[in-house]
Amino acid sequence: MTRRFVVVTVCLTATIAFLIGLIVAGSMTPQPAISAPTAPVVPARTRAAAALSPALVSFADVAERLNPSVVNIDATSRGSSRARRFGGLPVPDGPELFDRPGERDPQGPRRGAGTGFIIDANGLILTNHHVVDGADRIMVRLTDGRNLHATRVGSDPDTDIALIKVDTARPLPSAALGDSDSLRVGEWVVAIGNPLAYEHTVTVGVVSFIGRKLFDSSLDRYIQTDAAINFGNSGGPLINARGEVIGINAAISSRAANIGFAVPINQARAILPQLRDTGHVSRGYIGVSLRDVDPDLQRSLALNSTDGALVQDVTPGSPGARAGIRTYDLIIAVDGKAISGNDQLIQLIASRQPGTVASLQIVRDNHPINIPVKLTERPPREQKRAAGDEDQAPQPSSQRGSAIGLSVRDLDRDFAARFKLPDGMEGVVISRVEPMSPAFDAEVERGHVLLEINRHPVRSVDDYRRLTANVKTGDILALYIYRPESDSRALHTVKIE
Repeated sequence: MTRRFVVVTVCLTATIAFLIGLIVAGSMTPQPAISAPTAPVVPARTRAAAALSPALVSFADVAERLNPSVVNIDATSRGSSRARRFGGLPVPDGPELFDRPGERDPQGPRRGAGTGFIIDANGLILTNHHVVDGADRIMVRLTDGRNLHATRVGSDPDTDIALIKVDTARPLPSAALGDSDSLRVGEWVVAIGNPLAYEHTVTVGVVSFIGRKLFDSSLDRYIQTDAAINFGNSGGPLINARGEVIGINAAISSRAANIGFAVPINQARAILPQLRDTGHVSRGYIGVSLRDVDPDLQRSLALNSTDGALVQDVTPGSPGARAGIRTYDLIIAVDGKAISGNDQLIQLIASRQPGTVASLQIVRDNHPINIPVKLTERPPREQKRAAGDEDQAPQPSSQRGSAIGLSVRDLDRDFAARFKLPDGMEGVVISRVEPMSPAFDAEVERGHVLLEINRHPVRSVDDYRRLTANVKTGDILALYIYRPESDSRALHTVKIE
């Protein structure tokens, strides 16, 4: 073997060994160093969701920032027969200031506690009307322990809002007001108040519903929340996650511990100038009872559209009555501004001053007409006339409409006199509503007076029999009904199933 052959063989062997080493090394994954951090594997969807998630809200920061502007209100009266604002209404009870547990003498001195919050460094405080209503002395306790006399600047029973003021030598901490119109169901909110005399209690929850109707269907747009609210929270702030007041806590449900209601702060913003300047709120008024048009009512009355507000009652002597507005008129616009429903119409009219003229665009019997109406002052909210169950005991039935679920009888003088019916009213008395019937589902009640069916008068049991004789499954009837307890008329759509 020559030397040259040996050199070539060695070089070739080394080359092959090097190549084999590269192949083996390339197929192996090096182990990370013990000190190197291990990065978790995050799916792309999880990373995207995390990027969209907002920063966590610190309710401690919100409470710390707003607590100094929240005050305790002590209101005392010498005693009177002041009517309860929420008394007698079949809705969740409101926390009445002077109707506190343990009080025994309804005519003696009364003392109650509520909450408020400062909205101006000079001492203006927002609270509920029912907190200070009828009070002869109002005392406000600040977070620094000072007790100051407060004066009533203005009050509005219809929205349960009151403005009071304290005088102080140095500026007071005030709460920032937010925009309740931008609030969404599911948002976190914080309530601060003095429930059951536990001052500056903070509770947290979410917005459960927006626009709840409780006491006055024409003005109420309550924010419902599950943040704990109890007696003494009335008038306190409901605060969003940004630390802005978006509501005034006003009422609680008598049937649940986690259902509370707050007046939207934008309602307070709208009337603050009038409360400051005049002490009360003036609202425009037409004097009609309205309802939205749903597909069933549209079909039963042969209307061309569901847009607008349908007139179901006209108050005698009201601006609407003097202008010639009639039942079944469909108001579709005010001064050229289209109306989607009765809430929008009421808000438009209420926002105008008494004495101004509103031009209503109306569809009557599917023909458009214009009616100018000179607005007057909206009357204060009145207590409904209560009629006990004993006053509405069922009478012997003269006719039973099995398909509808109603038993009716002729309207007699005794009933008319007993319930003080309007002179000349004609109709039949609803003496029974069958459970689980179409009328029951439409919330028709016994003791009411049936005036019309699909715009045809019902003057007697014979009329009722004739108008319901051919009712069949799938038909929809519009029942025009008078309610003696509230002296009002309303339309109920009954769908035969």
